[in-house]
Amino acid sequence: MNKNIKIHESWLKYIEAEFDKKYMRNVKNSILNSKESGKIIYPKNNEIFNAINLTEFEKTKVIILGQDPYHGPGQAHGLSFSVKNGIKPPPSLLNIFKEIEFDLSIKVNKENGNLTRWAKQGVLLLNSLLTVEKGNPLSHKDIGWETLTDKIIEVLSQNKKNLVFILWGSHARSKKSLISKNENLIIESAHPSPLSAHRGFIGSKPFSRTNEYLLKNNINPINWS
Repeated sequence: MNKNIKIHESWLKYIEAEFDKKYMRNVKNSILNSKESGKIIYPKNNEIFNAINLTEFEKTKVIILGQDPYHGPGQAHGLSFSVKNGIKPPPSLLNIFKEIEFDLSIKVNKENGNLTRWAKQGVLLLNSLLTVEKGNPLSHKDIGWETLTDKIIEVLSQNKKNLVFILWGSHARSKKSLISKNENLIIESAHPSPLSAHRGFIGSKPFSRTNEYLLKNNINPINWS
């Protein structure tokens, strides 16, 4: 595996072999070709795998699935829904913060959209696609990323139990077949995007439901503030 790939060592046992497979060589070549043709790719190379670098396998409790990284300058840093320090939180993330406040009756600093604080508590913020071209959403949909990220979901479901999988929107919900439903909790609703949040995300209380399930299984809850 390439030494420049930053992944927490706890994941290597489960997915290291994937990086030597043909589909991952295709991912690498597709990204290189995009860059050589003058396209800007987000996030930066050393942030692509932040989800499985900041959140250890053994400490993973909650998985929040996104689709692909933000495609604006300075936003994406390898964690679904999260943005870097100093970047204005996008509308979907603001709706997530509003739902936290409604659900848990707590105040959230809506200026700080960096969710590293969740990742370090065991919230795996995983996008299905790990790169994107600037200004071109879903541009890396067919290069092979989903084979890897589906594998990540599968190894979690097969090797751990009492996980909470939070699936917002039709794309995330399409991953349900990868998850063992008997030993984990699946929370699903509409996506927090302003286009769909009113169709079932608002008022769905995913954060209190997550913490109730964790506590019931003697697992420390997440501080969502």
